[in-house]
Amino acid sequence: MHFSIPETEVRSGENGSTYVAYNIHVNGVLHCRVRYSQLLGLHEQIKKEYGSNVVPAFPPKKIFTLTPAEVEQRREQLEKYMQAVRQDPLLGASEMFNSFLRKAQQETQQIPTEEVSLDICLSNGQKVTVNILTSDQTEDVLDTVATKLDLPDDLVGYFSLFLVREGVDGGLTFVRKLQEFELPYVSITSLRSSEFHIILRKSYWDMAYDSDVMDNRVGLNLLYAQTVSDIERGWILVNKDQHRQLKSLQEKGSKKEFIHLGQTLKYYGFIKFDPCVTDFPEKGCQVIVSAGNNELNFHVKLPNEQMKEGSFKVTRMRCWRVTSSQVPITNGTTNPCSSSKCEVKLELAFEYLMSKDRLQWVTITSQQAIMMSICLQSMVDELMVKKSGGSIKKMLRKRHNGSIHRTDSQQAVKSPPLLESPDQSREQIVKLSTKLNSVSLRGISASNSANDISGNDFHGNYAFEGIGDDDL
Repeated sequence: MHFSIPETEVRSGENGSTYVAYNIHVNGVLHCRVRYSQLLGLHEQIKKEYGSNVVPAFPPKKIFTLTPAEVEQRREQLEKYMQAVRQDPLLGASEMFNSFLRKAQQETQQIPTEEVSLDICLSNGQKVTVNILTSDQTEDVLDTVATKLDLPDDLVGYFSLFLVREGVDGGLTFVRKLQEFELPYVSITSLRSSEFHIILRKSYWDMAYDSDVMDNRVGLNLLYAQTVSDIERGWILVNKDQHRQLKSLQEKGSKKEFIHLGQTLKYYGFIKFDPCVTDFPEKGCQVIVSAGNNELNFHVKLPNEQMKEGSFKVTRMRCWRVTSSQVPITNGTTNPCSSSKCEVKLELAFEYLMSKDRLQWVTITSQQAIMMSICLQSMVDELMVKKSGGSIKKMLRKRHNGSIHRTDSQQAVKSPPLLESPDQSREQIVKLSTKLNSVSLRGISASNSANDISGNDFHGNYAFEGIGDDDL
């Protein structure tokens, strides 16, 4: 997750005095406003619990009122401090740090603790309404949803809650996986828009774990609905013959067989991102990125209108980083950014082993860059747990996000050619499901997914590194 403090505000206190508030953003969205004294209190708590050697440096107190230049300097120092704490595997995952952020989020949005109803969407659009407290954290809400659905405790960790934005065409943009440091009700309410929803979706990548989920009736229904929905969106591609087989299995009510066939299809279990821009194989290429099967798949439109497709395996990525920059909204001026005239530009860049002894940086400019990074990290976590013989059930409940750094021994994995011509025989299915237990295939669209690429441009400067590289 990308933490930043891009701005400060002068606010009035209870006694009429003023103070400087530091606006903490997560993934470019305001999470909370805090005072220096609050962050200092957190720092002292962390230092007492974990020792001075573990805690990063904290900006010192000042005796006199800060000048604007000193406020800016402190903002930069606090931003680096928050990023360092979050990236530390011990501090960033601590309940002390996460509870501080949850409390600050609730105070900032001025939402009192009370009982409320919250709608959680399933993959097919069906809503599950749960009664929670506004102060319930993500894991609490997930547990409540599982109880409402009668999903067994040992399967809860196979699923997660995701924040998504629904477009006018019904398409879904995955914004982020809800984290342990936020309150789902407060997060969705603070957006003040009906286009945002919280959706329940499986949170693992290896389809071998599907068998665990399918052994339970509720788990089977959830996975079945997700598979049908992903085909409907065009995330999973099928041809006409496969469509006929799927429809036949649906008519028979053969959900497990339907999923087993789905597992053989291209992009099964992938998350598809909105059209964006990449510098591979050359600058300014429009691309649709999908994450799954321990890789990032590129569907690239070259400047000569030629379409190419290829994959970047996570096992061949030496490291990656997410950077953000304040980009002026077009207004005919060159003035520095202000909170009302700027937007955040995000980039994901990864260093890839193209061939023996040749590494190359590949950059994706996308507002979903951090979601892509989260996907990569979760793939790595899953691979590492599987390699060590650990329990994925425990890992799925305590997964952390960030950047990675690979050793040379972890890079020697063969990869298919990076860019090939896309398979023109595959077609998309449109309009599939309505209810969890009653999902029906409808028509086939002959359009190719390549036509979904739009001409989005991303411009800007003032780039700064938002997330560093961590050693595994």
